[in-house]
Amino acid sequence: MRYTGLIENYRDRLPVDDSTRLISLGEGNTPLIRLENIPATLGKDVDIYIKYEGLNPTGSFKDRGMTMAVTKAVESGSKAIICASTGNTSASAAAYAARA
Repeated sequence: MRYTGLIENYRDRLPVDDSTRLISLGEGNTPLIRLENIPATLGKDVDIYIKYEGLNPTGSFKDRGMTMAVTKAVESGSKAIICASTGNTSASAAAYAARA
């Protein structure tokens, strides 16, 4: 089965229904990576994991929220998406708005 994005994956926990048009670029499902060198360097017997959010469509964790923001904006009839940002938020908003 092909991964279809964050909203579809958590649909039962989000404010969407079967009639909601989902705006997705396949965000989420990023790998959880175990770091082995840091605990060894610190001399600690612990497990440390990180999420590699750079594998999201625009290279940012901002895509996780933007999929829902744009989905709900479209659902409410919005014709434009705006945001105050010079970084990852604006890149994500532009990508999801283009998909919408």
